[in-house]
Amino acid sequence: MASSHSPAHLPGSSAGTQLLDHPWPPAHPGEYGGPDEAAPPAAETNRHRMPRQTRGTAPLLGVTAVAATLGATGFASATPAAAPAVEAPDETPVALSADPGLALAARIQQQADSQRTAAEEGARVQAAKEAEAKRAAQQQEAEKAAQEAEKAKLAAINLPVRDYNLSAHYGQSASYWAHLHTGLDFAADTGTPVYAVGQGTVTSAGWAGSYGYRIVETLPDGTEIWYCHLSSIIKGSGKVVPGQQLGKVGATGNVTGPHLHLEVRPGGGAPVDPETWFEQRGITP
Repeated sequence: MASSHSPAHLPGSSAGTQLLDHPWPPAHPGEYGGPDEAAPPAAETNRHRMPRQTRGTAPLLGVTAVAATLGATGFASATPAAAPAVEAPDETPVALSADPGLALAARIQQQADSQRTAAEEGARVQAAKEAEAKRAAQQQEAEKAAQEAEKAKLAAINLPVRDYNLSAHYGQSASYWAHLHTGLDFAADTGTPVYAVGQGTVTSAGWAGSYGYRIVETLPDGTEIWYCHLSSIIKGSGKVVPGQQLGKVGATGNVTGPHLHLEVRPGGGAPVDPETWFEQRGITP
């Protein structure tokens, strides 16, 4: 029997996309050329497949059409959109990180600022130390000056009476003296204060015969100062400083009137002229 299908309908034809009209095997033997004719190998592989497309530009046109369809129907919006740009709060770090040269310059500037800050702090600390050392030196000098002043004060020699008249000098002779006058007389009213002429220690105080009431002060160098004819004794023992009151002017002992008889005895020995002794220390009685 002759075939009822044109060769254009055979599978694998390049004439276009065709649907299979008949499944394999054929309903009538010999439908494809004879009872013993073998079926085309492509018939089995094309069984139940989707229609073929002819080779050429059809696939490209198909993709283009699908893309156009998706764009027209809005499915193209399913494509993830690019993330929105986030504005940096500070553009400077972004620029620095993007530019290695600027980043290096920033690090160098930061190091310079740190070094300058450290140098300024070091200078401040050094200035504070120098100021403290200067204050300490000034305080030390002030203390030293005060000590020197105190030493000078203690070493100073004062006159024993502040309101007086000299009534007799050393070496004078008189009928009421058994020997030459051995001291210097400061005439003053009874009760006039008598002061220590220098720093020393009261080593004796009391009645002394013709000297009346007497106080003996020993200076640091061993010189003895005798305060005689006192009306009263205020400091009878112990250390004294220059200008400290020892007693009061009187007229006790062998006298003709109230006065202070003062003797200077270096090393506790024989008396010397008190006027010369005072003058050698810058004081004129």
